[in-house]
Amino acid sequence: MNLFRRKTLQSILEQAEINSATNNLKRSLKVKDLIAFGIAAIVGAGIFGTIGKASFDGGPGVIFLFIFTAIACGFSAYAYAEFASMVPVAGSAYTYSYVAFGEVVAWLIGWSLIMEYSIGNIAVAISWSDYFTGFLAGFKINIPAYLTTDYSSASSAFDTVTETLRMGGTMNDFERSVTEGYAAWINAPTIFGFHIIFDLPALLIIVAITALVYRGIEETKRASNIMVFVKLIVILLVIAVGAFYVKPENWNPFMPNGASGVLKGISSVFFAYIGFDAISTTAEECENPQRDLPRGMMWSIAICTVLYIAIALVLTGMVSYTKLNVGDPLAFVFKELNVAWLSGIISLSAIVAITSVLLVFQLGQPRIWLSMSRDGLLPKAFSKVHPKFKTPSYATIVTGIIVAVPALFMNLTMVTDLCSIGTLFAFTLVCAGVLRLQNDPNKPASRFKIPYMNAKYVYPILIVIGTVIMVKFNNDGVKNFMTSNGKVEKENFMNGLVTSRISEIERAFELDERKVSLVSYISNMNQKQYETFIAREEIYDNEKSNDRISVFFKNIPTWFFLIALLILAYRAFKNNYSMIPLMGLTSCLYMMSEMGMTNWVGFTIWLAVGLVIYFGYSYNNSVLQTDED
Repeated sequence: MNLFRRKTLQSILEQAEINSATNNLKRSLKVKDLIAFGIAAIVGAGIFGTIGKASFDGGPGVIFLFIFTAIACGFSAYAYAEFASMVPVAGSAYTYSYVAFGEVVAWLIGWSLIMEYSIGNIAVAISWSDYFTGFLAGFKINIPAYLTTDYSSASSAFDTVTETLRMGGTMNDFERSVTEGYAAWINAPTIFGFHIIFDLPALLIIVAITALVYRGIEETKRASNIMVFVKLIVILLVIAVGAFYVKPENWNPFMPNGASGVLKGISSVFFAYIGFDAISTTAEECENPQRDLPRGMMWSIAICTVLYIAIALVLTGMVSYTKLNVGDPLAFVFKELNVAWLSGIISLSAIVAITSVLLVFQLGQPRIWLSMSRDGLLPKAFSKVHPKFKTPSYATIVTGIIVAVPALFMNLTMVTDLCSIGTLFAFTLVCAGVLRLQNDPNKPASRFKIPYMNAKYVYPILIVIGTVIMVKFNNDGVKNFMTSNGKVEKENFMNGLVTSRISEIERAFELDERKVSLVSYISNMNQKQYETFIAREEIYDNEKSNDRISVFFKNIPTWFFLIALLILAYRAFKNNYSMIPLMGLTSCLYMMSEMGMTNWVGFTIWLAVGLVIYFGYSYNNSVLQTDED
């Protein structure tokens, strides 16, 4: 079986001309529209929500995480830009991989992109629902909790609260999301003992956005531009007003939890950046895709990075980073400083910002399906273009349903990391694709070229320097990694304790006299305080560290990353690889290694399901298979 049969650029462009003559998409996007789409996708829940938790973990030094993530995405964006200029058709990384690696790899990328956009939109819709219900609550409009919460979160919250109360805790020990989940469970109507709990606002916003995207690219473009304008005005207002409340002493210490604290938020911060690749899915709706797509990607990442860094500095300068572990940090800091009028504006703009993210993601997903359908890897119905609206109508409706139904019942934690690892997989193969075609004499011409710097010697030297720095400044961490010796993380400490042992620890630390439960005591610690806590002799050794087998299992992705580094160093020396795509590949592999084995297992299962579909349907129905026959 010819699993790696590749499409040529000539065949892709010929097919694009045929599509243009029959059921073409409408070309109306200029570079300013693409930049707006990029900002719409990137500046969303990240700047209004997850930046708080990232700042809590990393302190003011979280700006380095935004810089690192932006650089990593910038490397990948260069690779995307070269491919977009080379292959100016819908399909994004899926089509690029078809040219570089062949059909089965392209299918896996397409299948990963389906996960990225579907799960990403589920996460964004859930986040939108949280902000929307919170905004309504400010006007004393309260939707029942069982209509704004997913079933699994409510069930988990009920179990957590019940167990904590049984151990002597109080309702004050929990974050608002837990108490709301508990209220949803106990107040939900039941049918035959089954609790009726679902996230209604998430469903409604997906239906509305799907209808807009179905209606046409012009309507989508106008809506996106308006929402981007509104949220940029608000963000600039936040920076301008917040600057007057900054106290430089709040920036000391700058990295209270060290590099590990800064990198702890890598998953959520990267999730905020992934939207730039959605721009490439609109290639067939751009007036000049070969020129404008690269510009749109680069400018959107640059603008958003500056905004993220400025917001992070203002937030951590206005209040101590220890107070920022909240879901709405921008609104919170202004409430904390009695600037209530701006807090309300921020809450409303957050809803607008997250809506724009959902819009761009829901715009991009059907165009991936459209491209895969044209190649025969999905049923032909998905390549149908509406004769009046000039949009992939069937694919848009189906993707709307696929996002809407799970959003009713899933929670944010379940979907964010899976979306990130799928996106990183696509970024990795796009960077690898540029390297794959670098020395190919039949490489298609491209109007955008990645600046070439030979990595033959530089890349291996950088690996050596990085290793020396790790050993010098994180010697204990390196030793623990090599020996599979790992301390129990704060979030997991309580899991290994029985009720009697919890009571012993509370008495040892005199928590019972202070009327504080162990759960509350630990949750209010920062990382350094927690490390001091578990170093005390009152905590047993087996409670401080995980067993070596579980630690080794957790470290498997990192081992694969280190092996990949050695392979890439050898290949770079042998083939004179270009430095920028090679660094993009390295950055993406590193971030994938930080995702954890649980996410890797879930992603592997997703790919396995995709291969079953490929061999069951796509391989035999591929256009290339038909040509061979």
